[in-house]
Amino acid sequence: MSAPATHDLDGTVGLLGLLADPTRLRLLSLLEGAELSVAELTRITDLPQSRVSTHLGKLRAAGLLAEHRAGKFTRLTLDRQRLPRAEATIWGWVRGQLDDRVLAADRERRDALVRAREQRASWPDAAAGQMEHRYSPGRTWEATARGIVGLLRLGDVLDVGSGDGVLAALLAPRARTMTCLDRSPRVVEAARERLAALPNVRPCEGDMHALPFPDESFDQVLHFHVLTYATDPSQAVDEAFRVLRPGGDLVLVTLHAHHHAEIAEAYGHVVAGFTLPALRALTERAGFGVTCCDITSRERKKPYFEVVTVFARRPAPDSPAIAS
Repeated sequence: MSAPATHDLDGTVGLLGLLADPTRLRLLSLLEGAELSVAELTRITDLPQSRVSTHLGKLRAAGLLAEHRAGKFTRLTLDRQRLPRAEATIWGWVRGQLDDRVLAADRERRDALVRAREQRASWPDAAAGQMEHRYSPGRTWEATARGIVGLLRLGDVLDVGSGDGVLAALLAPRARTMTCLDRSPRVVEAARERLAALPNVRPCEGDMHALPFPDESFDQVLHFHVLTYATDPSQAVDEAFRVLRPGGDLVLVTLHAHHHAEIAEAYGHVVAGFTLPALRALTERAGFGVTCCDITSRERKKPYFEVVTVFARRPAPDSPAIAS
């Protein structure tokens, strides 16, 4: 590890001289923990813009400021964590000695200005970079999914472990036919009630390890959150391959391998998720070409289960190899 950067005598004296000016101390105090433009600094300090710009130029030349472009504005900030060690140490000492009414008033005006700026900002600007975590009326994952479904053109679809038909109700209007399979008679009956108004849907009882359908019956097979219930996951994936037509697609969603068996067992899981290599090997061994096998989401509540998504295709005769 290299030694931390140090200043010679002239450099140290120059830095101390830079920090000895009251205007520059006001500006640095305002820019610590905030991003402000020259115009905003001028408004807060009630100093001439030319004077503010001159002192900012000296601070910038000394490497004490960082710049950030925000739309048509350039904003400046003091980021103590990025300062060289010597500058950070000296500024930290100087900052710790400051207890001045002018500086306190400056900071109050700064905080009020920043709050007003954020309130004026449009929602997209305020949420930029974190829109998936910010609420906006009507902007939900369900609404987004229902919109994206409009892009789908599905053929004969098999939903393995379909439950009571929530997914089928969403996809059936975009499919030629939709077959919902579940091993629980009670769940299948609930699916019949939910999906009664959809003439192209067929709920039925069956086992994912021995699908009650002829070979090459479907264009798409959905395996959503069902593989952790499989006593023989390899057989379940083999069966999905068997009933798919050449060129047909498998979409498999399941849990990543975890160490929370006591939680998962309460939901009837018999497998504590799958590692990515194991899941890819399982799918490719069945004969699929895999285009995606990755962790695609992580729950926001403990124990933070991770979800794996697999996109795979049963190769058609004479089709080129699928790149993974």
